[in-house]
Amino acid sequence: MKQNFIGILLALGACGTVQAETVNVKYRGPVDLAPFQCESVTKSSLVTRVCYDRKEQYMVIGLQGAYYHYCQIDSGTVAGLTGA
Repeated sequence: MKQNFIGILLALGACGTVQAETVNVKYRGPVDLAPFQCESVTKSSLVTRVCYDRKEQYMVIGLQGAYYHYCQIDSGTVAGLTGA
């Protein structure tokens, strides 16, 4: 019985809560990245990360440690940016 209890506690500890990432966007404040699809960029010295919410056509982009946001961006533009 004691071993079962310890096993349950260990299993519960391993299942800790998962929180979505939030970034501080310049001129906007905190943005929850849960609805975004994010991609790290390694080929650029300026762009570090691109996050895109296709449904809202909303992009958050990491530029040398700061995040900026852009509205009404189509998925083709985002694909061109990440593929460049």
